[in-house]
Amino acid sequence: MPSIAVITGGAGDIGRAIAVRLAESHDRVVLVDINEAKANEVAAALNSKSDKTHQKESNDSDKFIPLLCDITDPTQVTKLPRKVLSPDEDSGSDPATVHTLINNAGATWSDSLHQMTPNTWKRETALNLDASYLLFHAFADSLKRTRGSVINIASVNGLAVFGNPAYSAAKAGLIHLTRSIAVEYGKYGIRANAVAPGTVRTAVWEERMRANPKVFEEVTQWYPLKRVVEPADVANAVAFLASRELAGAVSGVCLPVDCGLMAGQGVVAGSFSQCGDY
Repeated sequence: MPSIAVITGGAGDIGRAIAVRLAESHDRVVLVDINEAKANEVAAALNSKSDKTHQKESNDSDKFIPLLCDITDPTQVTKLPRKVLSPDEDSGSDPATVHTLINNAGATWSDSLHQMTPNTWKRETALNLDASYLLFHAFADSLKRTRGSVINIASVNGLAVFGNPAYSAAKAGLIHLTRSIAVEYGKYGIRANAVAPGTVRTAVWEERMRANPKVFEEVTQWYPLKRVVEPADVANAVAFLASRELAGAVSGVCLPVDCGLMAGQGVVAGSFSQCGDY
């Protein structure tokens, strides 16, 4: 059986970067997304680039497979294991043998508790926390067979208050879910880890930059490295955690990929200490 990686939110900037990195160590990479057109577009582009790089034979299957799924719908998620193995069939095949599951999909629609409504709260927690449980539950048996790896894309918002309270609460829960998987499923050889990115330069932030050209200037002052995170930075961390050779004894950790944000802020330290060295 081929080694398979499944990435939710695979059509987004971070998902695409993760797919490129995991393609180096997996035979197939499945891009799960609710935006079918975008997932098809990304998979086609990556397959085209892969074909040119590796001179694919005409009878070889594509390396990147797009799959449509609303991961907040338990019924749709339950069908995913079979679809991953046979993308054109809903049933009738053996369950997929997945080596790596990346719960990457996430979004937020409310900036503060004042703006929050009960429906928005449910929508954000469903996508940012509940869906990751549903995906793990669906692929748990496959991961047991492969002694595989689960990597949940959390956020620094799950470690401290940076706004977006429902999203943040869900990401904090995702970090705890990660540890629960690591402890309970470690006996099956399954490793579970989380990555907590800071501000990532994605299309969402590009839209904010159009509204406020100084947004990155305002944001980067809080980062010790004086830059924001790139999708490739997140992908590199995921590739490390997915590797049995490099991280075979690493499980239950939350790795901030945040250009030093959670270490502390030089601007604040300088104000408190009245020292110019920060």
